[in-house]
Amino acid sequence: MSDRKNRTLENIYFIELPEDLHRQIGDFAVDPNRKLPIEFPPGSDPSDRTSLSWEMIVAGMLKILAYVPEHEDSEYFRSFINHVKPGIVEELTETGVLKARNGDFAIAEEIFLALRGLLPGNPLPILNLALLYEQTADAEPEVSDRAAELEDRAFACYREVLAHDQAPAEASFNAGFFFLKRHNHERALELFRRFLNESENDGDTSESDDDTDRKRGEAQRIINEIESRNLTDRLFKEAYDYIKLGREDEAIERITRFLDTHPDIWNGWFLLGWAQRRKEMYTEGRYSFEKALELGGRNPDTLNELAICLMEIGELAESLRRLHEALAVEPENTKVMSNMGVVHLKQGEPAEALAYFHAVLEYDPEDPVALHFLQELESEG
Repeated sequence: MSDRKNRTLENIYFIELPEDLHRQIGDFAVDPNRKLPIEFPPGSDPSDRTSLSWEMIVAGMLKILAYVPEHEDSEYFRSFINHVKPGIVEELTETGVLKARNGDFAIAEEIFLALRGLLPGNPLPILNLALLYEQTADAEPEVSDRAAELEDRAFACYREVLAHDQAPAEASFNAGFFFLKRHNHERALELFRRFLNESENDGDTSESDDDTDRKRGEAQRIINEIESRNLTDRLFKEAYDYIKLGREDEAIERITRFLDTHPDIWNGWFLLGWAQRRKEMYTEGRYSFEKALELGGRNPDTLNELAICLMEIGELAESLRRLHEALAVEPENTKVMSNMGVVHLKQGEPAEALAYFHAVLEYDPEDPVALHFLQELESEG
């Protein structure tokens, strides 16, 4: 984000308003002595004020609130924006959510950062940032500096919003899934319990009763599963931590001991398969992931990992079948799409591979796997 911040601020100029724009906006008096931020496109002339508008001024103020919320005139900018564009919060929120859903990460991030600057003390923009960083981290390769950075940002946002006095109950629900996906079952358990307590007493009517009931049912189901399956077991947590540290041998030793006493827990077989796959023990990994599927772990991650093992041992048709199963559950999963492209390459089908790699880049223009293989294909073609 720092590079984009620097590029953005380089194009911001603080100017005095022309005389014809010195006027009252409702009960808000524009201060002619304050210089206001305007973003001029690269190559344009900042001294040319012929096309200056209130919209350009608001856009410049939002950039400052996004990247320099501590600016000395921030409070004036907030008041200015709310008078010029009274419906801007709803408009920006809807746009940010839509951009995030369509994979426009950079634009969505800037919108939610602007909303955080525009609404200091409001936890909702921070929650939206947490969800955005988490969603983008999940689309990255499992072990990369970029994924780690995005996870750290998501974690920081969740920590901030959960510490807020007026945090909505759904913050605990979403944070619970964040920690669940990262196998911190103890923290997830705590947050899902907190959600059940908060949602029972929450007067927030932003969600329908049906949606709240659905989430409460899901939270209770996960709580029961964690408690009944001993997913807070020390060996399980240590195995996950060792995998993240790249110490697969120690992870395999811990999770094997865990499975000796809990052989029917699919998550344990998934962790074992994950460590085995990372050690290039593809035949063993295949068995572990198939065991996880058999025990109820039929989800895109398990299917994708199984497909990688199948691909590496040469069972390309079966690998593709498993990837299709994963994509049917999660059609926008870029990891799965990338792997489908790789399998088609191994099958000698470059046209099909290209289609999948281009599809990945529509969701994430910086996906390293898709970019790597597209470069290879273009250099060969």
